[in-house]
Amino acid sequence: MVIYDSAQGRRSAILQILKDDSSVNVSELSKRFGVSEVTIRKDLRILKERKLLVRVHGGAIMGASSMNDEVEERHVNFKKLVNAREKEAIGRAAAAHIKNGDTILVDSGTTAQEVVRNLHRFDDLTIITNSVGAMTEALKYKRFKVILLGGSVRENSLSCVGPLAESNLKLFYCDKLFLGVDSFSVETGLSTPSVEEASTNQMMISRAREVIAVFDSSKVNKRALAFIADTEAIDTVITDNNLPANVKRQLKAMKINVETIVP
Repeated sequence: MVIYDSAQGRRSAILQILKDDSSVNVSELSKRFGVSEVTIRKDLRILKERKLLVRVHGGAIMGASSMNDEVEERHVNFKKLVNAREKEAIGRAAAAHIKNGDTILVDSGTTAQEVVRNLHRFDDLTIITNSVGAMTEALKYKRFKVILLGGSVRENSLSCVGPLAESNLKLFYCDKLFLGVDSFSVETGLSTPSVEEASTNQMMISRAREVIAVFDSSKVNKRALAFIADTEAIDTVITDNNLPANVKRQLKAMKINVETIVP
């Protein structure tokens, strides 16, 4: 039996099971998580409303939009729930790299947004982002300068991309970029399913003094459609402790700082 501190953590685990097995059963999930079948049905109903699965008699199966390969783009609501504990831990660790007075650039990745949720100890930051979600989180502190880049808003990622976003990026120098990606490999670098996202990410990298890539280990040894940057563009990688040992050795051999976090 696995106990989760939050409903979100349990729902994230359910989605992970679906990703591995393609189907789940209410009774089995109830026993696995030590909660009632009523609670599990509520979880499945909520995930169905978010279009993250399809309900069937006695359980659920993966929805067509969620059965794609890892490198295919998924809606931000799905990404928030998958590997949620890993992303939260990575966000906390990444925030430790920030200094009071920094200008930080945050991209639209859900792991990068976790960084913004861990800024409580600071009182003087400028936060620049193309993410509607990261902007909303940053405004909750009520003491930081928050800049949304503007541009065309992508529904899947709730991110601002395109010529206007990239033009606005040219106005700023940033101390640190927190970059979350859909796919990463040492050989092919950073990539994403969206050409527009890739172009905006490239501009972000060019405006930052330090590039900190934040992603959970499920993104490793994958490649998506649109190239963002070679691995050498990264200064630091922060991920979970399931990072393959050979990848960690390769990154360190390239003089890239690697932090692996236990969720």
